[in-house]
Amino acid sequence: MSVSIDDIKKLKELSGIGLTDAKAALVEADGDFDKALEALRKKGMTKAEKKGDREAREGIIDSYVHSGRIGVLVEVNCETDFVARLDGFKTFAHEIALQIAAMAPRYVSEADIPAEEVERVRAEAKERVIAEGKPAELADKIVDGQVKKHFEEQVLLTQQYIKNDKQTVGDFLKENVAILGENLIIRQFKRIELGVSE
Repeated sequence: MSVSIDDIKKLKELSGIGLTDAKAALVEADGDFDKALEALRKKGMTKAEKKGDREAREGIIDSYVHSGRIGVLVEVNCETDFVARLDGFKTFAHEIALQIAAMAPRYVSEADIPAEEVERVRAEAKERVIAEGKPAELADKIVDGQVKKHFEEQVLLTQQYIKNDKQTVGDFLKENVAILGENLIIRQFKRIELGVSE
């Protein structure tokens, strides 16, 4: 099967792989560009998960100010100062700053949510479910679902990525781990909004 050189180049740019691998992926997907990209993403995610255990102590602090009303500082780490200087890494850090400005998360990951906050939300949800008269055997599942939904928007990594609603910020992070070839960590952030105090 023949595949277009334009598709090969586009796939190479989007995935960060070589031309030969891009062509092979397109041939494997019968010329279907989206299918090839999805297959590469899945392979990349697997590689990204293996890199997740490696230590990341280099990186940058990026900032973004929106109309003088919202300011963001974010620390994004990688493994080497070489990657920290790459435009792709800097762009990734800036995209994360934009996400934080737009979506106002409170936590980087679910692990950052204080246990007492989870318990408070769980207790409120349970009270609501009981008041609504839901069956006892379904109550726990309903409460779990409500707690998950409550924190989904507040946790950066579980938020929908503003530039691609088909992926979360966590997926976007893994994609960049695959492209840059190093473990990446969004370590911390601070978001300040004019007239709003935490």
